[in-house]
Amino acid sequence: MILQYLQYLACIITIIAGLFALFAPEKAVSLTGLVPKGGRGLTEIRCVMGGLYIALGVTPFLLGGDTFTMLGIGYLAIALVRLVSIFVDKSGTQSTWMSLALEAVLGVILVL
Repeated sequence: MILQYLQYLACIITIIAGLFALFAPEKAVSLTGLVPKGGRGLTEIRCVMGGLYIALGVTPFLLGGDTFTMLGIGYLAIALVRLVSIFVDKSGTQSTWMSLALEAVLGVILVL
């Protein structure tokens, strides 16, 4: 029962991250280190980091079942690539490690 609540919380966190990117792309950029070039760059932040994250977070509420696992696998894949990238790109800042930890925790919660 507690795990189920944590899974829904993970989905809500995903939705909030998406809404943040959708409605405040300039602030989302400052958190991620991305540098959008003009309106096209901001549109991509809104679409990919906003729209996609909102859809991924909402889907388990609508469809349930394996969609929690799908979202969890997505988070674990991001965490794995981020871990490799931290060393390859020498990007081991505090915020990068915090992102890795959050993605790994959310991924595990959603896959369980």
